[in-house]
Amino acid sequence: MAALSKSMRVWHRYLGFFLAGIMAVYAISGIVLIFRNTDFLKQEKTIAKTLEPGLSPEALGKETRIKELKIESESGDLQVFKQGSYNKRTGELTYKVKSLPLLLDKLTKLHKANSDQPLFYLNIFFGLSLLFFVVSSFWMFMPKTTIFKRGIYFALAGLLLTLLLLFI
Repeated sequence: MAALSKSMRVWHRYLGFFLAGIMAVYAISGIVLIFRNTDFLKQEKTIAKTLEPGLSPEALGKETRIKELKIESESGDLQVFKQGSYNKRTGELTYKVKSLPLLLDKLTKLHKANSDQPLFYLNIFFGLSLLFFVVSSFWMFMPKTTIFKRGIYFALAGLLLTLLLLFI
């Protein structure tokens, strides 16, 4: 048991050092993602391009990646929607988008990667590493010590707080 305990401590230490940068990235992107429904840190950009003439609002929404695009007014060939305008006859499109600065945008994409993107391997590795940290932290101190017993209480308190916040 002593050899296992010592090995867990060594693995925990060096994996912790290795993942320090990744944890900082996930922490920053997680905090930024909390405010994704606001304009916090977002910059407004105007996009102008020419599309096919005569697009439907649904097709226009797909081209602009604006969910639930709705035409608010129409005057002649010009259709106006919340973010911009589209000329049905010429195909000219002008609209505004709000997005995070490049680096923060990349960080949040890392945080939100799914199985269609190569970054999901990093997310799986990171998740498994965090799970290892949870398990290996219980090998940092001998079970009969006061520190270990307090650690168990703190771990249970953290679990209970999380469950409480999930179900409120």
